[in-house]
Amino acid sequence: MRAGLFWLNDRQWARIEPHLPRGLTGPDRDDDRRIVSGIIHMLQSGARWRDCPREYGPYTTIYNRFNRWAKRGRWCAIFEALAKPGEDGVVLSLDSTSIKAHRCASGGKGGSTNQAIGRSRGGRTTKIHALSDPLCRPVVLHLTPGQDADIAAAPDVLALAPPMSVLLADKGYDGDKLRGEIIRRGAKPVIPNKSNRVERCFCRLKDFRRIATRYDKLARNFLAAVHLAALVAYWLN
Repeated sequence: MRAGLFWLNDRQWARIEPHLPRGLTGPDRDDDRRIVSGIIHMLQSGARWRDCPREYGPYTTIYNRFNRWAKRGRWCAIFEALAKPGEDGVVLSLDSTSIKAHRCASGGKGGSTNQAIGRSRGGRTTKIHALSDPLCRPVVLHLTPGQDADIAAAPDVLALAPPMSVLLADKGYDGDKLRGEIIRRGAKPVIPNKSNRVERCFCRLKDFRRIATRYDKLARNFLAAVHLAALVAYWLN
């Protein structure tokens, strides 16, 4: 086996395999473990899909599986099934990071704004918003155009959040309306705070080159990539 390729180990496969879709119409799927490993390799390497190593099979098969399951929300569903803090009422942390959009990310249907790409001081960017647990593991991931204020995106992130006892956030989230929303959800807002949990989470996600730079035209595909990278980095071991 050629060095430098990613392969899901037995433990990782045992975690993800029960959550793969079953009973779908159409021809039988190729080896799921090989194809999912190939997709993860491409997210890590940042290479063009057509440059996918032949050990994973035809690059069209690898890309089509990634794209089709992103369109159907499969990757998000797998993430939601596995990204469980383990107990209700945990302390969660909220923050965001900006991702530079490569020029090949242009041209998505509906224009850049509809595909979560905007103009900020860093140029054309997408923001990843995340809620992370005390172990820095992301439990919610959400995209907005890069110029959107953190506090404006917070309600959409909280709508996806599990039960929590405390929400930690920096001064970018300091507002009476948001504090009230957090309290209505049964949690205590701690704003600002000195936690760097989410920053550490983003550092690991950006080890995947297709996360550190956005190449996907469609927001749904980029969000699927973020979900899959988060699974590998935090939830499959």
